[in-house]
Amino acid sequence: MAGPLPRNVLPDSAVVDGAGRLSVGGRDLVELADELGTPLFVYDEAHLRARAREAVAAFGDGVAYASKAFLCKAMAALAHEEGMWIDVATGGELAVALAAGVPAGRLVLHGNNKSVAELQAAVDAGIGRLVVDSFDELDRIDAIGPTQPVPAYIRVTPGVEAHTHEYVMTGQVDSKFGFGLASGDAAAAVQRARKSTALDVVGVHAHIGSQIFLLHSFEKEIEALAQFVRDAGVRELCIGGGLGVAYVEGESAPTITEWAETVIGACRAAGVDAKVTAEPGRAIAATAGLTLYRVGTIKEIPGVRTYLSVDGGMSDNPRPVLYGSGYEAFLPRATAADRPRGVSVVGKHCESGDMVVRDAAVPADVAVGDVLCTPVTGAYGHSMASNYNKVPRPAVVFVREGEARVVVRRENHDDLLRLDL
Repeated sequence: MAGPLPRNVLPDSAVVDGAGRLSVGGRDLVELADELGTPLFVYDEAHLRARAREAVAAFGDGVAYASKAFLCKAMAALAHEEGMWIDVATGGELAVALAAGVPAGRLVLHGNNKSVAELQAAVDAGIGRLVVDSFDELDRIDAIGPTQPVPAYIRVTPGVEAHTHEYVMTGQVDSKFGFGLASGDAAAAVQRARKSTALDVVGVHAHIGSQIFLLHSFEKEIEALAQFVRDAGVRELCIGGGLGVAYVEGESAPTITEWAETVIGACRAAGVDAKVTAEPGRAIAATAGLTLYRVGTIKEIPGVRTYLSVDGGMSDNPRPVLYGSGYEAFLPRATAADRPRGVSVVGKHCESGDMVVRDAAVPADVAVGDVLCTPVTGAYGHSMASNYNKVPRPAVVFVREGEARVVVRRENHDDLLRLDL
């Protein structure tokens, strides 16, 4: 038997009234689901802004929001308004950020296989930082021949294996990202880039993985990089993102401020005097967001399992399928209730593996028609959503001070057919 939902997986503005109903941003979630339909991504705008401000206060100007976590024009504009740069990893993310009014000079372009077209678009726009990831990319940039040197980071793989899922580890020697430190490729890349008239090497970038709880992993990153950064003589060091967040009961994570203090302290101890920046994404967006579903069927197989089916699934949250990620589930009409009933929350897709929450705990009186919520879906839900089984993607709504603002409309069947010839 599970108790009530733990408070730390809810957004900052979450309020549970005397009847157990949950409001976020001053809006009752059940009423919001009735009004706007389900599935529905709901974001606490005040939470997003607070985490962005915390990041800027902790790291200073130059800290970038990792937009792959969650991006739309409204989110890009919000991060910019709160003083963050924005990290984009494709031409599409670049286009969205520019369309939101973010100056190109406050954008950082990532990617392990940037096309000539993507590089050209970034150069033409006046990209603030270009993170160089391969020798082939150096050839492409030289071929483009920008009229002014592009401010650049050299991405280094430091050989640090963070304690996280293997699919989101990025700093180990065996990685598709960056230039290897131990192999000498990183040093060769700095030398090569410095000879190019197309680039101005201003910094070193490294990223060791995602969903990291142990701050010691970042200290190991600095330890591995310190001598290289000193030898390179660069004025900036970006340690990437990767700070974890709590998804389920029993988990806790460091704050952005604690993360920054650890990293900056490690740099000082190692004699690294470069300006330290970072790229938080999940830590900004994840806990700000929740997903609302409608329960469609409850199928009990005696002695085996109870399947609780909702009107979304792996098309709006593929993380459980990809990584085995865990989530909590609860009824926003009874947020403070005990959750004694064990069920598997599953989606509507034609896959047995279409699990939203494999081992969920819900109130005993859960019923068909109920609004069910999974919290901490603000990162890598909407951004990884698909149209599998031709399911239209959900709407996204920002809530704040009693107002609900739809920032991404719900797709319809016309949208699904729009590209067909």
